[in-house]
Amino acid sequence: MQRLMGIILPENKRIDYALTLIFGIGWTSSKQILEKTKIDESTRVKDITEDQLKLLIGAIEKGNLVEGRLREERNENIKRLREIGSYRGIRHSMGLPTRGQRTRSNARTKRGKRRTVGALSKEAWAKLEEKK
Repeated sequence: MQRLMGIILPENKRIDYALTLIFGIGWTSSKQILEKTKIDESTRVKDITEDQLKLLIGAIEKGNLVEGRLREERNENIKRLREIGSYRGIRHSMGLPTRGQRTRSNARTKRGKRRTVGALSKEAWAKLEEKK
């Protein structure tokens, strides 16, 4: 069982794929890290030695923001946008798409479940009348 940057890497997977499981490392940066450390991409995680693991950790820490530090920086950037009141900050605080996507017909994953607005059922209307 290999642990890298707080992530347990699957034993039977190739190292180039296993590195992409770390938040902040994609396929391109995975290949670059492996080129720097001169580790073959097709090597399985279970075949990685301790020396190679130390090389990987050094290469990742030297060139990439990953895991907690990356999440922290991303959250600070969003907080800064909210504080200065920019358009993107307002969209973040309202829970809406920030990059210009339409919201009239889509954006369900960002906006949540549909809620009917405007039309009331007869029962709801009767309850409102009783309160008056």
